[in-house]
Amino acid sequence: MNHILLLEDDESINKGISFKLQKEGYSVTSCRTIAEAESAFQKQQFHLMICDITLPDGNGLDFVKKVRLESSLHIIFLTALDQEIDQVMGYEAGGDDYITKPFSLSVLMLKVSAYFRKQKNPAGERLESGHICFYVKEMRVLAAGTELSLTKNEWKMLQVFMEHPKQILSKKQLLGQLFDAEGDFVDENTIAVNIRRLREKIEPDSSKPEYIKNVRGIGYLWDKECRSL
Repeated sequence: MNHILLLEDDESINKGISFKLQKEGYSVTSCRTIAEAESAFQKQQFHLMICDITLPDGNGLDFVKKVRLESSLHIIFLTALDQEIDQVMGYEAGGDDYITKPFSLSVLMLKVSAYFRKQKNPAGERLESGHICFYVKEMRVLAAGTELSLTKNEWKMLQVFMEHPKQILSKKQLLGQLFDAEGDFVDENTIAVNIRRLREKIEPDSSKPEYIKNVRGIGYLWDKECRSL
């Protein structure tokens, strides 16, 4: 079982994340101070940590720097500090991902599940679904043997869909995955535009999509099985 260390001082947020993680099948050690987290870290082995920065007994950045001296576990910062310099400092301290509050719990769960899925299938370099062949490391996509020309956002969106087949993804979940080069979120209109353009490139008939289906009032669904090779 994958074991997650959660360091969040806000009681309601802590309980909400813990409950959702456990519901998804993860083992969670919940802490509200750095002292508690340091004690837990010395006693157990963790696979992933979700860490706030502003904590009652210190700075989460300093704690992560210490953790990085002993462990390579995946670290997601979850914080209200939303300036660009804050994010830069988070990554420099050793963070692998950075989510700002207020946040979407579904986006956080998507990032956690995506990380563990990649760890479970580390050798997967190609995703196949129907006539779509996605070469992850090479950033190449073939449709019925023909190479497609995709924009960065189209490429990232296609990867998210193919890594989560048969799973409804809301606009918030897609927004949480589609950062531009400067780390800013794209807007909701961009989601719709990229969906339309992606359909035009991968669907045999974009007016009758077989791959990316609308789920009215909820989001979108990749409606075909997908395998990792």
